[in-house]
Amino acid sequence: MYAHRPTEVEIDLAALRHNYLLLRQALPPQVALLAVVKADAYGHGAVAVARCLQQAGADLFGVAIVEEALELRQAGIDRPILLLGGAWPGQEDCLVQHQLQTAVFEMAQLERLQAAAARRGRRCACHLKLDSGMGRLGVQPAELPAFLEEWHRFPALDLVGVMTHLAMADLPAHPHNSAQLRHFAEAVALVRQAGFSPRYLHAANSAASLAQPAGLCTLVRPGIALYGGQPFEDQPLAGLQPVMHFHSRIAHLRELPPGHSVSYGQLFVARRPTRIAAVPVGYADGFNRRLSAGGAVLIRGQRAPIAGRICMDWTLIDVTDLADVQVNDRVTLLGCDGDQCIRAEEWAERIGTIAYEVFCQVSKRVPRHYLGQTLLPAAESPAAAGGVVS
Repeated sequence: MYAHRPTEVEIDLAALRHNYLLLRQALPPQVALLAVVKADAYGHGAVAVARCLQQAGADLFGVAIVEEALELRQAGIDRPILLLGGAWPGQEDCLVQHQLQTAVFEMAQLERLQAAAARRGRRCACHLKLDSGMGRLGVQPAELPAFLEEWHRFPALDLVGVMTHLAMADLPAHPHNSAQLRHFAEAVALVRQAGFSPRYLHAANSAASLAQPAGLCTLVRPGIALYGGQPFEDQPLAGLQPVMHFHSRIAHLRELPPGHSVSYGQLFVARRPTRIAAVPVGYADGFNRRLSAGGAVLIRGQRAPIAGRICMDWTLIDVTDLADVQVNDRVTLLGCDGDQCIRAEEWAERIGTIAYEVFCQVSKRVPRHYLGQTLLPAAESPAAAGGVVS
C-alpha cells in the first residue's frame, strides 16, 4: 500500500437511503419508483448507489446508455433497468439478452428490437416515449395513432410503459407543465384505445414527482433529489440530506507580506500579512475554476475564502482569520463541516450552472469512499463498487 493524495469524495449511503425513503413516503403506495442512476449516479458511483437503493426498495433503475446498464447487471442488480433515451442501432441483441427495458420513439427501433427478440426467442419490454412539449425525443402527437397501429406488427414487443419529460418541472406552477401533462393524458387515452394496457405511466423527474397531481402517473423517476440536490428552483424541499462530501487537506502553510500576489494572473494580492494554505485539489478534480472569484471552503467549521485562481491541481486558501489552522486540517469543498454546509446549489449559482453538473463534474481521479453498509457480495472487492467502503 502506498500513501495517497488526501483528496477524496465521501458518499454517505445512509443519507442516500434517507432521501429515497423521504421521496417514497411522499408518494401513494401504488406508484412505483425508478431511481435514476445514469452518468455514474450523477458522479456518486452507480454500482454502490444501485445496490443501496435496490436494498431500500427501488422498483426500477434508469440509465442513459447500454454500457451503464451492463455495469449494473454485472454487479448483480436484478431489478428492471430502463434505457431512458433508447438503444443505439446494433445494441438490440445485447438489450434483449440482458433483459433491459428501453424507450422507443421511432419505427426503425421497433423493427430492430423485434428482429433481435425473435432471434433469441424472447420478448422485449418497451416504454413508448412521447414528445409532449420538450422538443427533444419522442413520438409527436400527430404521429401517435399511426405509430400505435404499426406496433401491432411486432408481437415480441411488450408496451409496458408510456413516458414523457417535462421541460419546466423545476418550476411547478409554470403553465407549460399543465399543458404537457394534458397532452400526455390525451396520448395515454389513445394508447389504451389502441388496445394496449401499459403498467407504467411516467412523466415525473425529482421535481415533478413531488409537484404533479396525484393519480396521473403510476411511476416516478427521481434523480437529483436522491443525491440531496434541490429539485425545485424556487422552493427548497426540507429534509434532503447531502450524499456527496468532497474533501481534501491542507498540505502547506506559508506567511506572505502585504503586496505579495497569489496564484496565476495576480488576481489576489495580499493587503496585510496573510496566511495562505495550499490544498492539493484543482479544476482537474472538478473544483471549478470559476469558483476562484468569491468561492469559499470550510475548515474547522468555518468558511475560508479562496485566494487567487484555482489551478489544475492546487487551490490556495486565505486562512488568516482562522485560529490554530494546521497542516493536515480537513478542507471541505462540498458538503458539511459542523453546522456549516456548502451545497451543490451554491456552487451552481456561482458558476452559472445547475447542481446536476456540479455532481457530474467531480472527476474520476478523485476516489470515492463509501460510508455505511457495504452492500457488497462476499466474494467481491470494494474496488468493484467504484471505491472504498467503510
